Amino acid sequence: MARLRPPRLSVYILAQLLGPVAVLTLLLTSVIWLVSILPLLDLVINRGQSAPTFLYLILLMLPTPLVIIMPIAFFFAALFTLHRLQGDSELIVMASAGYSLRQLATPVLACGAIVMALTYACVLYLMPAGQRALRDKVLDIRADMAGALLNEGEFNPAAPGLTVFLRQLGSNGEIRGILVHNNQDRARPITYIAEKGILAQTPAGTRLIMLDGTVETGAQDGKQLQVLHFESYTLNLDQFAGPARSTLRKVNERYLDELLWPSERGVSQRIRDQFFAVAHDRISQPLYCLTFALIALAAVVRGRRQRGSIALRLTMASLAAAGLRIAGYGVMGLAQHNPPLIVAFYLLPVLGAAAAIAVLAGYSPAAIRARFGMQTA
Repeated sequence: MARLRPPRLSVYILAQLLGPVAVLTLLLTSVIWLVSILPLLDLVINRGQSAPTFLYLILLMLPTPLVIIMPIAFFFAALFTLHRLQGDSELIVMASAGYSLRQLATPVLACGAIVMALTYACVLYLMPAGQRALRDKVLDIRADMAGALLNEGEFNPAAPGLTVFLRQLGSNGEIRGILVHNNQDRARPITYIAEKGILAQTPAGTRLIMLDGTVETGAQDGKQLQVLHFESYTLNLDQFAGPARSTLRKVNERYLDELLWPSERGVSQRIRDQFFAVAHDRISQPLYCLTFALIALAAVVRGRRQRGSIALRLTMASLAAAGLRIAGYGVMGLAQHNPPLIVAFYLLPVLGAAAAIAVLAGYSPAAIRARFGMQTA
């Protein structure tokens, strides 16, 4: 059993890596959250939704940015942690104690594997599940006509072409002073005015029951006005709630099997190619975690310890990682129209990892130039 336990130094390095990864992920996620939740904040406020509903909506959005953030946060956390250990001479002491480069790579790759597993969980299940629930909830909020009419003393734009004014809302649900103006048909606008009423949620939908009022209908482009008095009138508000919910799921709402084998009929080959490219992009994205681990390790471990040299290596490593990831996004656009290019999704992280392993093995450009110079001399 003792042989199965990881060395204490490996556990120490892994613990040093996980902390910065969590902190950077939290910071980057918070920044993106602040930008992403603004449309939801406006929707929730205008529709009279509660704070728990708003919190639920932003939690559903969380897996989507995490797919991009976690590999990037891991790379910079690994780069920072290894550089700190190198600067504090801890790596030198470990090497003097017999801690080899292969042993050092084990906790770094283990941390990369943990982040990769979390990224797979987000990209394959949590992201599409969250986007589905988010879309359904947003549609429910927009279709909730009762929630759109909760602001008393204001002209509430409940729907395009529909304006509702409620003078007073009683604690028992009774409404005093109702004005509903329907201008969806500009040639025949309709205005409902009532002394009182009640907003009811029935099994058939939202109904506004108005008492003691009039219905004023314009005719001949407003040249004539027809007035009808009523004691009780029920207005179906669901007719203004918008179009019916579409059953066709968007790309970010589809699970992997729905992208590879879409079940809907009438899906064109062009759409199928797009789905196919998105599916392979999702599968390949978490692989960058292991590539970033090797790049960070090669940048810190290999090379001279002079300050200028270290800064140059860290910069080159950051540019290499950014270039690989940007190239991956570029391939996404090309592979949607050229399916054979899907192999590039996997080729990019593999080539990046191979280049980092070559540097760790001593085949860096500087080492090759030095060896070539010695041979020619």
